Amino acid sequence: MQPGLSTHVFLPQRLHPGLLDALHKSGAQVIELFAARHHFDYTDRAAVRDIATWFNSTGAGATLHQPLYLSDRADAQWSRHVAPNLNLIDPEKSRRISAMDEVKRALESAEQIPISACTLHLGYKDDAWNLRALENSLTAIEHLKAFAHPLGVRILLENLQNEITTPEHLLEIINVGHFDRVGVTLDIGHAHLSAPEANKGIDEAFELLKPRIAELHIHDNLGAKDDHLWPGTAGPGSFNIDWHNIAKHIATLPANTPGILEIAHELDETPESVISKSTQAFDLLKRATEKVA
Repeated sequence: MQPGLSTHVFLPQRLHPGLLDALHKSGAQVIELFAARHHFDYTDRAAVRDIATWFNSTGAGATLHQPLYLSDRADAQWSRHVAPNLNLIDPEKSRRISAMDEVKRALESAEQIPISACTLHLGYKDDAWNLRALENSLTAIEHLKAFAHPLGVRILLENLQNEITTPEHLLEIINVGHFDRVGVTLDIGHAHLSAPEANKGIDEAFELLKPRIAELHIHDNLGAKDDHLWPGTAGPGSFNIDWHNIAKHIATLPANTPGILEIAHELDETPESVISKSTQAFDLLKRATEKVA
C-alpha cells in the first residue's frame, strides 16, 4: 500500500504548498485533493498552477475527490455544518447536469496537476436503490469517464452510506455499464458501519470488490456514525475496526494501491499536529502489516 493523505483534514483552510509539505513530511506518497472551491479552488488557474508546481517538484502522487458543493464563488460561506448539495444522480435532470459540469471543472485541473484518479459519490446518505438510480448512475459515469480519460484520469466509485453504493450494487453498476476501466475507492469506515459487529461489513466489501479496488479511504469510527477519526483512536471493542484484519486485506491488494487517510477536519488542526497524528497512524498500519507478514 502507498501511504496517502487527503487534504480534507485541512478543509476549512485555503490549500497551499505549505500544507501539502506537511502532508508529504508525514510520509504520504499520494495526496488526495479534496475539491471544494473555498479550499482547493480548481477554477483558479493560478492556484492550480501553484499546486501543480508542488506536485511536479516533489514527485508525490495525486488523486482527486469530486466536489460535494455547488457554488460559483470560492469565498462562499462554508462551515462543517453545510450539507453537500451536489448530486450526480439527482432526480431532476437540470441538477444532474449542473453537478456533472462542476465535477468536470474540477477534473480540468488534471491538465496541470498529475492526477491519476477521481473518486465519485453516487447519491446522498440513505438514498434508496431503484431503477432510476441505476440509470442516472450509468449516465453520470459514462459522461465523466469520457471527459476524464483524455486527461489520464481514472474514474473510481466510492461505497457510501446508502443503498446505491453497497458493494453488490457498485458491481452491478459497473457490470451493466461495461465499465472495464472504472474502479472502486473502498472506504473502510463506511464499510465498517454497514455491519460493524466482527467487522463483517469490511470483510464482505473486500471479498466482493477486491478485483476493482484502486484506492482505499482509511479512517476509524466507533461503529455508530461516520466519525472519520485517525486510525486506532477509537480504541479496542467488539464493534470497532480491527486494524490487524484490515492489514490482512491490504496485503492482498497490489503494493501500489493508495491508502488515503481521510480524516475529519478540526478548526484547531495545524500542520505540526497533522504530521504527528498521521505519522502515528502510518506506524499503526505498518506494524499491523508486519504482523501479517
